[in-house]
Amino acid sequence: MNTKFTPDHEYIRVEGSVGIVGISNHAQEQLGDIVFIELPPVGKVLNKGDEAAVVESVKAASEIYAPVSGEIVEVNNALTNEPGLVNSDAENGGWMFKIAIKNAEELETLLNAGQYADLIR
Repeated sequence: MNTKFTPDHEYIRVEGSVGIVGISNHAQEQLGDIVFIELPPVGKVLNKGDEAAVVESVKAASEIYAPVSGEIVEVNNALTNEPGLVNSDAENGGWMFKIAIKNAEELETLLNAGQYADLIR
């Protein structure tokens, strides 16, 4: 599986020219119970590092940033009614949005699973 991570705890799982984006299991553990998620609109174009979504937990609100540049092609509407999916399955069913990757070279600046594990240790 080709999953990369940002130092801000977003992940991107690359499938062809699309990236599936969410927050890492570590991040959801730090946030606690997630009560609301504001997802980006489909069609929104983001540059790497732009704010893409907002997650509100019982502890705080946190911005989710685009790990790469591209266009939002799908959002996980299940999170609107069930934001807790991020807590129960952050890196699978709790994904937030899919982005059409504009520049695959940006993926090279992200962390692999081993590097991310070192970061959160």
